[in-house]
Amino acid sequence: MAEKNLDAFSAKWDASHPTISRSWRNNWERIIPLFSYPKDIRKAIYTTNSIESLNMSLRKVTKNRGHFPSDEAMFKLLYLALINIAKKWTMPIRDWKSALNQFSIMFQGRLPSI
Repeated sequence: MAEKNLDAFSAKWDASHPTISRSWRNNWERIIPLFSYPKDIRKAIYTTNSIESLNMSLRKVTKNRGHFPSDEAMFKLLYLALINIAKKWTMPIRDWKSALNQFSIMFQGRLPSI
C-alpha cells in the first residue's frame, strides 16, 4: 500500500520535484519504519522544522569563530547556546499527551510512569 502511494506521489510531483521520490526510494528501508507508528507518535517525532531551526541557531553561534582552542571549548559554547535556545521553546508539542500515552504502551517499561 505504501509503495502504491509513493508511486502516486511520484506521478504527481516528479515533473516539478524529481529528487523527492528518488530520495524516498533510495532510503525506503529507513523511511518505512516511521509509518509503522500510530499517527500521534508520527506527529511528535516528525519535527523537521524544529530540527532545522535548532541547527540554524547552532550554526549561527559557531559561524563567526574561525577555530576553537579545544573540542571542550566548542562543546561548552554549544551547551550554553542550547540553554539560551531552549528558553525560547514555549510552544508545546501538538497532541503530546496522546503521543506520550502511545509511547508508554509501545515502549512499556522504558518510560517513567505518567
